[in-house]
Amino acid sequence: MVGGHDDWSTDVTEPALSVDGLTIRYGSAVAVDGVGFSAPAGAITAILGPNGAGKTSTIEACTGLRRPAAGTIRVLGGSPEDPSVRARMGVMLQQGGLYPTARPLEWLRYLARLYGAALDPADLLGRLGIDPAVRTSARRLSGGQAQRVKLAAALLPDPDAMFLDEPTAGMDQGARRDLIDLLRDRRSHGRSVILTTHLIADVEDLADRVIVLARGRVIADGTLAELTESDAALRFEGPAQLDTAALLALLPTGYAVSEPEPGRYVVEGPPTPSVVSAVATWCARHGALAFGLRPGRRSIADILLAAERGSAA
Repeated sequence: MVGGHDDWSTDVTEPALSVDGLTIRYGSAVAVDGVGFSAPAGAITAILGPNGAGKTSTIEACTGLRRPAAGTIRVLGGSPEDPSVRARMGVMLQQGGLYPTARPLEWLRYLARLYGAALDPADLLGRLGIDPAVRTSARRLSGGQAQRVKLAAALLPDPDAMFLDEPTAGMDQGARRDLIDLLRDRRSHGRSVILTTHLIADVEDLADRVIVLARGRVIADGTLAELTESDAALRFEGPAQLDTAALLALLPTGYAVSEPEPGRYVVEGPPTPSVVSAVATWCARHGALAFGLRPGRRSIADILLAAERGSAA
């Protein structure tokens, strides 16, 4: 187990993170537009969205690294700018976080001296698959190795809340699995994790709560089960540019057929047995295999695709 001091305490009656009316501007451009959400204590919350959705800006504001134009943020019951709150936070940003000429162990030892109490840097590196004796400077580390060292730095204060911006970027599957196990361990010990990611697998493996941003606004917020609950639609995959008008002609009045991206089709309307049969038969007549033909339930991929189009799925 990474971490594990016995005297930690988090007020589980209050969210680990609460954001209300958060607005961030870059000149005249609005990157985050009145965002509000909360991340439960002792849980893993994933913030998703396409590039430019405002994810990184939101994380930077929540960790006190960027001053918002408006809104309030509470982390562990206090302001992220409060030193006593910052001492209980671990932060891993997508960019930066390593001194380029420093070796991993000497960098972590330097950071550890800045904390009143810290975990053992050599032990942390070993647990994350980095030999503490390695003499390679940070700028010569592979992408996956650099991510592990940055994660070790975020873990140094044994934080009650961790903020991770794209933590699995550049990691191979073994490193990614180690990270997932580590974050589950943190959660099992009552710690809170807020992360951004582009990887659907990370969300499905980890997230207790999911926040979806698009164009600086929250378009979906809930548990994984809530966001992927059944809806009145039928989805399948096949060759691109099938004749959706011909398929629509076979369906009852009030249905709609679309191809939101090449090869992915949505039949909007109740997925009754007769409609499912009609779709499957039509595909067979056109020599198309309807891969993943599924009634109702949305996927995280569907939600992210909707985010890219700027509306909820």
